[in-house]
Amino acid sequence: MAVARTPRHKWIDEGLRALATGGPDAVQIEALAKALGVSKGGFYGYFADRSALLEEMLDRWEREVTDEVEGRVEKEGGDAKARLRHLFAIADTGAGLDTDVTTDLAIRDWARRDPAVAERLRRVDNRHMDYLRSLFRTFCADDDEVEARCLITFSLYIADQFMFADHGDRSRANVQELTTRWLLDSPS
Repeated sequence: MAVARTPRHKWIDEGLRALATGGPDAVQIEALAKALGVSKGGFYGYFADRSALLEEMLDRWEREVTDEVEGRVEKEGGDAKARLRHLFAIADTGAGLDTDVTTDLAIRDWARRDPAVAERLRRVDNRHMDYLRSLFRTFCADDDEVEARCLITFSLYIADQFMFADHGDRSRANVQELTTRWLLDSPS
């Protein structure tokens, strides 16, 4: 009788979960095998070592937050403002993403200590900024204003995870909608 192997993507999924909750040091082969309810021997059928797994985890994360998100936004279509709204909705909710914002934050933290991860993060962040620029440029002619809107947009996505401020009689969702309207207003 053949023994079913734990699929490669399950190891990567579990590695990303461990990364999100405990950082890169939490991504240990034995701990992943235990969480999956399998022996660690199956791991080596897919990965040469832990470093190979970490690399594939980063590959998956990068693909998902760039190619897959942009693809979903473009498939939804509409003008640039409609596509930005769709992008903001994906960023706000993480809907349909395998990795979540905690994974993104864990990778950002990891990048502070690992130059190779920092370089990959720089590439991903530059791609995010380029995509935002391509959208904002369709209704903002001033390059300075485009850059400011892109920086504010991207900074809000990251900073929102660390903010616990109250907004008076406004809900967080209300303030996010006000911010979105402000960002998408045509320049004066």
